[in-house]
Amino acid sequence: MRISTDQIDADALPRDRSALSGPALDELMASIAASGLRQPVEVYETATGYALISGYRRLAAIRALHAMTGDARYGAIEATLRTPATRAAAMAAMVEENEIRETLSPWDRGAVAVTARDVGVFDTLDAAIAGLFPHASRQKRARLRLLAEVAEALAGAFAEPERISENRLLRIGACLRLGWEELIVTALTEPPLGKGESEWKRIAPVIGEAEALPGDARNPSRPRRLCTPRPGLTIRRERTRHGYVLHITGRQASSALVAEVLDNIEAMFTTR
Repeated sequence: MRISTDQIDADALPRDRSALSGPALDELMASIAASGLRQPVEVYETATGYALISGYRRLAAIRALHAMTGDARYGAIEATLRTPATRAAAMAAMVEENEIRETLSPWDRGAVAVTARDVGVFDTLDAAIAGLFPHASRQKRARLRLLAEVAEALAGAFAEPERISENRLLRIGACLRLGWEELIVTALTEPPLGKGESEWKRIAPVIGEAEALPGDARNPSRPRRLCTPRPGLTIRRERTRHGYVLHITGRQASSALVAEVLDNIEAMFTTR
């Protein structure tokens, strides 16, 4: 069936992807313009029209082509009508279709569970994971639970979270459970904020230190690793292979203040 794109609510369900990149959308638009739409979108009927289950990028590309060209061909789209029993079932179908066609990033898998819980489709994270990934093994559900905890705790902290590997996200999640969230967030927000790999490099020493400590010594506040002596000034201690680094950041972290800190450190060692 063909449906006018104006009748489709693309945001009726929380989406399971964190980004719709410009280059990928441009490539899809070019493919549709040259060869047509290869696969219909999936929708279900609502009181006011239709709600999108799957095909978010395909619908976005068709709408962009219509806005760009005004061609009536792009005013409607081929669609398959589904009849999910509940909104939760519709979300599960969306996730399953995207997993089959193009595997979701580890971050997106965790984030969609958080979103589904937050908008009330499911009551808890565990219920969201069980409902959205019904065929996952117990071990996979445990990993998904940890990915969801990372997505919830660090939402907005990464510039490109979908590029972070599952292994790294799981390592971050293990440290969050140990109470290292404040240190991780502080490290990520220290200027300048990088993208992609540089973000991991920013927090890798924090993760490595937490992982290297014995189980009974993983309290992030003992020994002291972070302090805010005044508003606008943060000092974070970081362990490296060769010693320790103090990160002094914030709007109050002036050259004069750092010079004073060095003077005091020098005086502390020379007066003994």
